[in-house]
Amino acid sequence: MPGEYRQYLFPYDHPRLAGVRGLDPYAYREHARRPGTFTGGLIEGWTPLYGADFRGVTTDGVPRPDLYPLTPAEPGEEAPVAAMVDAARDLLSALDDEGRDRLCHEVAAVEWQTWANPEFMQFDTGLRLDLRPPAVREKALALVRASLSPEGYRLVRSAMLVNGFLGQVVGLETILNEFSYNIALYGTPDPRAPWGWQLYGHHCALNCLVVEGRMVLSPVFLGAEPDEIDAGPHAGLRDLFADRVAAGLRLMAALPGELRRRAVRYERMVDPAMPEGRVHPGDERHLAGAFQDNRVIPVEGLRVADMPARARRHALAVAESFVAPLPRGPRAARMREIAAHLDETWFCWIGGHEPGDVFYYRLQSPVIVAELDHHSGVFLDYDTPKPFHVHTVLRTPYGNDYGRAWVRQWRAPGQGSG
Repeated sequence: MPGEYRQYLFPYDHPRLAGVRGLDPYAYREHARRPGTFTGGLIEGWTPLYGADFRGVTTDGVPRPDLYPLTPAEPGEEAPVAAMVDAARDLLSALDDEGRDRLCHEVAAVEWQTWANPEFMQFDTGLRLDLRPPAVREKALALVRASLSPEGYRLVRSAMLVNGFLGQVVGLETILNEFSYNIALYGTPDPRAPWGWQLYGHHCALNCLVVEGRMVLSPVFLGAEPDEIDAGPHAGLRDLFADRVAAGLRLMAALPGELRRRAVRYERMVDPAMPEGRVHPGDERHLAGAFQDNRVIPVEGLRVADMPARARRHALAVAESFVAPLPRGPRAARMREIAAHLDETWFCWIGGHEPGDVFYYRLQSPVIVAELDHHSGVFLDYDTPKPFHVHTVLRTPYGNDYGRAWVRQWRAPGQGSG
């Protein structure tokens, strides 16, 4: 229901907001690190995970090194590399030496793994956009636009605009605004060699790499609280993730009763049958979020191959809703890759499965982990998940998040740059 979130606004002077109002991103970062605070506990838990040798998300911890052969893009499936290179160089030209030094990292640098989706800046990687001139911000957005599909760019900008709207609604504009994001470059923009970019901040984090005309766009985190803007110049923007929500519900509706019961792991979003720790204080039901680059996530629920044909089509539609930010060519390549592993794809569900219900789902195979979860309040005052607070996560498991599997092959003796 439009505007439903407004009944959950904290009073303006509530300690949740008043204690941090007016802090700049760096002062807020120090506040967030304090022991005993909710955010401090999250940082304490995530910090040991950062910097671990990258292996990738797996189902069982066993590598599968042949999943991602580095071959040139098929005709019609090329990434828009030329436009991306031009946009990246344009961004670099707008910076001084200090700015370029902060922006740029080696293509396989561990800094890739610093991305996170909360509002606090645990790592200050690259350039903080809200502290840069408008011209730099616009050139950064131009790089994102050049890299994504039109609908993908609209979704990213919508998530950023909703973040700015949330900041206005709760009076935390210095922490939550449409440019409270960091951007970084990895490698040297080049038509063939591997390079990429990273944008991250509250409810919006993307990692993009191109090599030999091919593209990886993951990890990706996109979310919104609330999932709408009901006032101001962007009023009417709403239901950012309607396609992902609807695709999951259609899949559940297409399953016969017994198969649906196999897909449902838990009836409630916080269920007494859940093992300890299944609902994380920050990630809630998500398993593949920030700092989970090496997590072992066993498959659960129902194998897609055991579904009727109509439900299998809906499973592919779920996948396509998550990879829609890719440009047309890389998206076709990605969907072909996902379809080739459909017999090893599983789908699981938590919560209700009627329109308007809150729920979590995960589509998982050797080449994709896609999660959607409805969350409890963070900057709004509710302690059970609501439909207007949505988080989504996309991973390329078994080592090709950040395009790492391709970079490793490019660097192998006799390949690429050697």
